[in-house]
Amino acid sequence: MGGVLYSLADTGMGAALYPMLSEGELCATIEIKINYYSPVHDGRLTCVTKVVNKGKSVANLESEILCGDRLVAKANGNYSIFKPSKTR
Repeated sequence: MGGVLYSLADTGMGAALYPMLSEGELCATIEIKINYYSPVHDGRLTCVTKVVNKGKSVANLESEILCGDRLVAKANGNYSIFKPSKTR
């Protein structure tokens, strides 16, 4: 179950950051720290994400994962912002 929550947080953070990127920019996860507070046995999971800081090359985001109204995990992630290099 922890991997599912981690993936949900990572996806939520990427989805929150992507619309803020300039044309041609991409982002990639540098690191994520996640705390698990409560097990999830059933129910609907919701990921609420906010951008804490967006610089020119690194962004920091936070995601809260809820099961109903219960906080089950919280993650903090750093993402690289870059323009892909052209290959020949």
